[in-house]
Amino acid sequence: MNYTIFGESHGPAIGVVLEDVPSGIQLDMELLASELRRRATGSSPLSTPRNEKDQVEILSGVFDGKTTGTPLCMMIRNGDQHSKDYAAIRYLARPGHADFTGFVRYDGFNDYRGGGHFSGRLTAPLVAAGAVAKQILPTRGVSVAAHIASIGNVQDLPVDAAAPDMEQLMQCAQKPFPVLSDPKGEAMQALILDAKAHQDSIGGTIECVTSGLPMGLGAPDFDRNAETEYARQLFAIPAIKGLEFGDGFGLSRMHGSEANDPWALKNGAPVTVTNHNGGILGGITNGMPVVFRVAVKPTPSIAQPQQTVNMLTGEAAEITITGRHDPCIVHRAVPVVEAAAALAALRLMKL
Repeated sequence: MNYTIFGESHGPAIGVVLEDVPSGIQLDMELLASELRRRATGSSPLSTPRNEKDQVEILSGVFDGKTTGTPLCMMIRNGDQHSKDYAAIRYLARPGHADFTGFVRYDGFNDYRGGGHFSGRLTAPLVAAGAVAKQILPTRGVSVAAHIASIGNVQDLPVDAAAPDMEQLMQCAQKPFPVLSDPKGEAMQALILDAKAHQDSIGGTIECVTSGLPMGLGAPDFDRNAETEYARQLFAIPAIKGLEFGDGFGLSRMHGSEANDPWALKNGAPVTVTNHNGGILGGITNGMPVVFRVAVKPTPSIAQPQQTVNMLTGEAAEITITGRHDPCIVHRAVPVVEAAAALAALRLMKL
């Protein structure tokens, strides 16, 4: 499915238009709502106090509860904006944000409030789009689930890439703080609260598994390459700055005898004994689970003085960002990463 996300963080609404949605799908609105609740802030001290209801309104593409096959438009109204927090820093480029690049790209006409169209707020409609994909994939034997792999230097238990326990991973994904090891999760949360206490933020990684994709999807070229398709979807998430499949950069420290995934037969079907390459070879799925990790950068909005430039005058300046911001977005990004993976998997099955 192709999609277009619209709206701005402090505009009246945000949303998504999905094209090429199969007709006749009984759209589960409760599943849509539950996926958005996973991304929501709630009342956790680990997240921003901004509290949006994130109720999806279907504007087109659904009739009598089923998809029509025409463009599916979903809208989410904004309601808890504090735009005045940004008036004083309108022309001060916030370090780590897309303020300056967006200012140049759109000749200064971009909506600066809360990051405008570049805001993480725009991941809400991405989650809604992914929730539609998640309702289609199980009918084809495909499932997607993720967990927090690390916060700072604290690592969660790794997934068995060759034989992931998808039921355990999907149960984990429903936790408020989705980790496989609760003691590790407590240590991660302590790091987040410590960063918050120092008016700082912290990043981490998310590990995601797509199970059930058949062998042979994708192609070596860039337009249809399986890894490219995942990257295309994942790098639409503003905070994602790195992506690795399987052992990723760890492969650079291995010998070929360690990194190769030997082929074997299991119940007469070809499988690999290990999954160091993450389920993709030559840009094509090999029938094993597609396993990847993404790097999520620390929230750029921190309440410490930082050096910057006035975009209008070109003069050096100092900025201190106030307002409501997450000390860490990794736990809220788990359903967003799942949504991107679900959309990538569905697109691969149609390429």
